[in-house]
Amino acid sequence: MVVAPKPLAKKRWIPDRQDIIWIDCNPQAGREMRDVHPFLVLSPRIFNEKTSLVIGLPMTTAEYNSDNPFAVAVGEAWEKKAGLMTSYVLCHQPKSFDWRLRKAKAHPLKTLPDALFAEVCERLNQIICLG
Repeated sequence: MVVAPKPLAKKRWIPDRQDIIWIDCNPQAGREMRDVHPFLVLSPRIFNEKTSLVIGLPMTTAEYNSDNPFAVAVGEAWEKKAGLMTSYVLCHQPKSFDWRLRKAKAHPLKTLPDALFAEVCERLNQIICLG
């Protein structure tokens, strides 16, 4: 008797530190971002898996961030209405979201390169002074 091999279990996606994901920021208040935006994950995968939370920083292509000392330019993004625009990580808006309930998804950019991630962390540390 020939036994067919068991199908490989599909690995469940869990966001990890340095990943860029899509997340729905609604509901929002005041000057907070709203709607679905890219989000840079700061928290490690094990934390994200155990808590269903993800801690990170929102990303935007809003041009007024070009002179924002708390925004780090991390590359270019394509906007339907505006074409190619600079993408910024907003280091002054750390957030925590339930990534499962908000149905977070992997972003096509996947991860932020090491050098840019280090720059973002350095800028965030200037604000919150972790040490």
